[in-house]
Amino acid sequence: MVSRVGHRPLLPVALASLSTQHPSAMSSEILSQIDQFLESQSDRFEAQLIELLRIPSVSADSQHASDVRQAADWLVTRLAACGLSTELIPTAGYPIVYAESPPVPGKPVALIYGHYDVQPPDPLDEWITPPFEPARRDGNLVARGATDDKGQMLTHVQSVAAWLQTVGHLPIQVKLLIEGEEEVGSENLEMFLVENRERLACDCVVISDTSQFAPGRPAITYGLRGIACYELRLTGPKQDLHSGSFGGAVTNPAKELTRLLASLIDDEGRVQVPGFYDQVEPLSEVEREQWAALPTDEQAFQQQLGVKGLSGERGYSQLEQRWARPTFDINGMWSGYQGEGPKTIIPARAGAKFSFRLVPYQDPAKITAALQAMLESQLPPGVEMELIDYHGAPGFVVPLESPYVQAASRAIEQGFGTRPVMIREGGSIPIVTQFAEQLQAEVLLLGWGQDDDNTHGPNEKFCLADFHRGIRASAHLWHHLAALPDSV
Repeated sequence: MVSRVGHRPLLPVALASLSTQHPSAMSSEILSQIDQFLESQSDRFEAQLIELLRIPSVSADSQHASDVRQAADWLVTRLAACGLSTELIPTAGYPIVYAESPPVPGKPVALIYGHYDVQPPDPLDEWITPPFEPARRDGNLVARGATDDKGQMLTHVQSVAAWLQTVGHLPIQVKLLIEGEEEVGSENLEMFLVENRERLACDCVVISDTSQFAPGRPAITYGLRGIACYELRLTGPKQDLHSGSFGGAVTNPAKELTRLLASLIDDEGRVQVPGFYDQVEPLSEVEREQWAALPTDEQAFQQQLGVKGLSGERGYSQLEQRWARPTFDINGMWSGYQGEGPKTIIPARAGAKFSFRLVPYQDPAKITAALQAMLESQLPPGVEMELIDYHGAPGFVVPLESPYVQAASRAIEQGFGTRPVMIREGGSIPIVTQFAEQLQAEVLLLGWGQDDDNTHGPNEKFCLADFHRGIRASAHLWHHLAALPDSV
């Protein structure tokens, strides 16, 4: 059963005097009116963010189940108060919050996606202030969920409210889809997308759950790497054996594990799975030139990570390696004796978890089949193999010449005072691919956070100045999307 919340729209600030002006002048006056409203409401917007951050909506911990639902209810109340048609939609897990403004014929439709659940706050003893008692520190708001994703998501809620309170309507139709299970896999959201394609139909999906390139350098993330995750298990003798009595005659699962893993990559950093690069498109010269022009400090990057050198696929820069080239990484290994002192054995079992980061057009299913065949062909007698395919998602990229990207670029420039740079992101957000595939819509990844926001770690923060810049950029985005030609 779907519970529906109705609310009478807020009365707009009087703009009747603008109705006789030229459309461009009228648009400028409207945006100026909205900007003034945003500035006047800054304290209230921060207070609302603090109120939401106080709710410990940890989706991974069943002890916080009521808190997660409280966060959903908070959003429903807030969105309904804006004048939006709002619903709380139950799922097999935590509810989905959905809201929409009225259709605007002939104009694009934007779907805003975000999540109201947060990561567990552990380790608690590393927080300077309690994770669910938001604290202002050095121009930041410190709390779990501040940047991932309550603060960033709320910028769009506030911008929609600003339009409705100052103008009385939005220049395009906006739909909001906010889930409570992003931090635990979004399983129920994926099913909801499949079952509600028509209802969620849109021209672009707006997501703010990423970062800027650097402080003072806003960015549009136009590409993400995909992922393929596995566990390899090798089983040898029925039990651990004495390495003196049996070594040399019995295949050692730990030795074979390291040999098989090493065979997956060469000394130049190229993955050796057959066909792995068949669908990899080379980076364009334009992209390489743009990224080379971005200010990067290799030494500072190494110091940030605590390493004395970097490595990776030969022939590519550090940004290219991280953003747009496929990779292989071992995520964990286990075998044999792990206690104090020596124990000379041939372990009966060995295992490793590993992953590939993929770039657009690589097919995780094809890579899995080729990987399985490659590993089996190298397996010696005396060892059995099990390859577990955990999950995979393809990479994602939006064309730089997209009119939606250009509209977002203009809005961000007005919100942040500087034109955004175009970047890719090395991580993977599988739900982004689902949006693109299920809704056939372009995805705009507009991150307001910073790389050092401690996402998922202690002392997570969000710059309050960027919070307000994000609200302004979001408010201007609806105007610039409405100005796109009808043929888009």
